Amino acid sequence: MNEAVTAYRNVAASPEFREIERMRSKARHDEAQAIYSAEKRGAMERDKHWQGVVADVTAEKDAVIAELTVQFGKK
Repeated sequence: MNEAVTAYRNVAASPEFREIERMRSKARHDEAQAIYSAEKRGAMERDKHWQGVVADVTAEKDAVIAELTVQFGKK
């Protein structure tokens, strides 16, 4: 068992091992950043869509109110 632990420590201390671990860590970070960015873009697109829906409904409501005001006059 001691030999296995010693062998692991020797490998873990090597520059090649550290570089591989650095690259894995960077890859995990890059993947997480890409997922975060995609989720944020999706949320922005969703919000933009619903703002358009609300604007359309508001415009329709305003048009109906204006038509009724002309038809029946203001009180």
